[in-house]
Amino acid sequence: MRALKALLGLLVLFGGLFVGADRLAVNFAEDEVAEKVRSSRGLDERPAVEINGFPFLTQVVGKELESVDATMNGLTVQVGGRDVDVTEVDVHLGDVRLENNFSSAVADRATGSARISYQDLTEAGAKGASLAYAGAERAAKNQVRLDVNLTLVELTLHSSLKVENGDTVALHAEDLPDLPVAEDVVRAQIDRKLEITGLPKGLKLEKAEVDEKGVVLHLSGSNVDLAG
Repeated sequence: MRALKALLGLLVLFGGLFVGADRLAVNFAEDEVAEKVRSSRGLDERPAVEINGFPFLTQVVGKELESVDATMNGLTVQVGGRDVDVTEVDVHLGDVRLENNFSSAVADRATGSARISYQDLTEAGAKGASLAYAGAERAAKNQVRLDVNLTLVELTLHSSLKVENGDTVALHAEDLPDLPVAEDVVRAQIDRKLEITGLPKGLKLEKAEVDEKGVVLHLSGSNVDLAG
């Protein structure tokens, strides 16, 4: 009985030491990944990185992590060819392969979201039209307010948003009023297709939704490397 108690005591001790070592290792790895993403993406602050699954050390031996979550702000992308900072970037990476002697981590699959403000979208390509929140009823229809300044005419319209080709947010004005100019002339001024580039390789746009603070882009992809 004494021997059994001693054995159990040793198992508890070694188990505690293993758990402690495992947590130290995962904390170190999270810091390293965060710094690499910050450096490669030119972020002002390190992102928050969480490596999921236990134990971590056995995942490292197998060179595959169960999943990784990352949250960051200030990621620069190009919208219509203009640099824009996206905020509230949340990415979930699944089945992450550790490659090139652990210098890179590539996820088999990824999902996420990011936000672009109305002001940044306006500056990126509205050309004579400013975008703003149109209220809950219009937001439920995925529409934004469009304040347009045409020659001798100022209009307030509503524009719907949709994603095209996995990399473009298209704005299409709804219910144009009768004007003393052809509709295609007006649409050439206010309808836009804003191509978004510079996202981590492998991520593409799935859909866009609007809320009070801007447009939320929903992302998905495969073979994604946040630091690549």
